Amino acid sequence: MDAPRTDLRSLDVAALEALALEMGEPRFRGRQLFKWIHTKGADTFEAMTDLPAAFRERLTAEATLGTLVEVKRQQATDETIKCLFRLPSGRLVESVLIPDIDDDGKAKRLTVCVSSQVGCAMACSFCATGLMGFQENLTPGQIAEQVYALDRIAHERWGRGVTNVVFMGMGEPFQNYAAVTDSLSLLTTGLGLSPKRITVSTVGLARRIRQFADDVAGGRVPGAGLAISLHAPTDGQRSAIMPVNRSEKTDLKALGQAVRHYYATTGKPVTYEYCLFADVNDSIEDARNLARIASWAPCKVNLIMYNPVEGTDFSSSGEPALDAFIGELVRRRVRVTVRRSRGQDIDAACGQLAVAEGA
Repeated sequence: MDAPRTDLRSLDVAALEALALEMGEPRFRGRQLFKWIHTKGADTFEAMTDLPAAFRERLTAEATLGTLVEVKRQQATDETIKCLFRLPSGRLVESVLIPDIDDDGKAKRLTVCVSSQVGCAMACSFCATGLMGFQENLTPGQIAEQVYALDRIAHERWGRGVTNVVFMGMGEPFQNYAAVTDSLSLLTTGLGLSPKRITVSTVGLARRIRQFADDVAGGRVPGAGLAISLHAPTDGQRSAIMPVNRSEKTDLKALGQAVRHYYATTGKPVTYEYCLFADVNDSIEDARNLARIASWAPCKVNLIMYNPVEGTDFSSSGEPALDAFIGELVRRRVRVTVRRSRGQDIDAACGQLAVAEGA
């Protein structure tokens, strides 16, 4: 059996320079490769016209420029676009391009919701990806490749590239920590995205939050934003819907300590993602408990109107409950925003399309 070819999209500048030297080329060829792959978006070696023909031929034989194959694309009435990609393993992973359209029909912001794993081990009871279980970690290149694929779509559709990236697709990013943090470097160095325009979301793995804080503060990882999928304001409620909370290493006490460390180390506020579920976590008392969590460190609460998932018993809270919940948070001086569901007509909640296609 032939050895698998190296996916150059996963390699940083130093690794590409080393590859060039190994192939008998000068070191600067590695920098040229990085620019072609991550800045210019080349998808063939033939397009790299300033590389020697013999070098391009050898790269074609021994390396690849990505491993994802698009197998399905859907566009919602609100212009959200979801793409389903096949990995070399045959498994499926999905990404979503979410445009923020102004009154003139132009895209003010183009956000890619990217996946870091196929499936997820966290088993949150309201999440389609959680129904799949964990199947596979993605490589740094496969994570970045999703962004590049949707960046091309953004240019074709709206005449401009992706402006923001959120790690809120399939998988728990901090369970694939090395690949996710490596992909942050690829996206900031290659695509030129500011770390301030990238957000990594976690269910609350306290040890990894601490590690992320230390790596950001130490300059080892770009300072992307941190979002925490909270979804319930007490241990009892959270443990009922999010198994991760059932351990003392990842319960709300541990999470609070990690959040305080993150802020003390980086000086950055956090965002709490909070899906409102009817008659589960949307009462005034829940809002009061959430406000207490918000006092741990400077933060913003992002209330999410739930995108229903087939096979779960959860439904979205109504507008009266939302208004009352917001009112209570505002009274307690909590910064709050509301994120409406996008792409409901194409099952845009993470994991829904992959589940439907039998991933």
